Amino acid sequence: MAKWTAFPHLGDYEFDSAGVRKNWARLHAGDAEPLPAEAAVLQAWTLFHNGEFQKAAEAGLKAGGGGITVANKATCIYANYLEKKEKTKLELFTEVAQRAEAQAAEDSRNPNAWYWQAYALGRYSQGISVAKALAQGLGSKVKEALEKTIKLQPKHADAHIALAAFHAEVIDKVGSLIGGMTYGAKKDTGLRLFQDALKINPGSAIGMIEYANGMVMLEGDKRMKEATKLYEQAAHSKPMDAMERLDVEMAKAELED
Repeated sequence: MAKWTAFPHLGDYEFDSAGVRKNWARLHAGDAEPLPAEAAVLQAWTLFHNGEFQKAAEAGLKAGGGGITVANKATCIYANYLEKKEKTKLELFTEVAQRAEAQAAEDSRNPNAWYWQAYALGRYSQGISVAKALAQGLGSKVKEALEKTIKLQPKHADAHIALAAFHAEVIDKVGSLIGGMTYGAKKDTGLRLFQDALKINPGSAIGMIEYANGMVMLEGDKRMKEATKLYEQAAHSKPMDAMERLDVEMAKAELED
């Protein structure tokens, strides 16, 4: 595995396994991942929350079982926020999509096996262009995997966000008529899913960011004021771990632009 770019705020988060266990419900309010029973998997999650994404991915793969989910999350978050090379980023998303697909085939009732498959394919689609991804049939695969995630775990806030973003992006790219007829994308469904996500996990910076983006995609500039307010809320929220810090920093950077 090539050396990954380091998380820029290493040392700001210094959880140990006991701290992760104690704060588990808050740290996993977005993905509703159950607390692992295995020490090795908990240790991989500890590395993840501290921003040691490469070590977390390696430890998760080594632990196997529930560790695969840590590896998938660590790889996706790293690829999305810190990997500079577009080609490497797409390769990492492809790797996760394949690994999560195999995980879902083995354990079809694991919500996060479906979620990380959808997330990786969704980010890959954005990388190659949403229009191209839709033409390759990736849209339906993302939508089905996210719907399956929510069916298995109705409190999966991040799956609500991702599915809402799917509806928004499809309508933004192909319009509401084709989006609705061909891909089942609907404006009202998208907006409702964003709102549901923030009801489940009200403090989610990424939820606020994606809702702001989706709102403007679906309803245009008339919602810009509300969208900016959501970005400001996200920028002022207090991150609890490395991943949340990346979300908050992204909101700040967007506001500065």
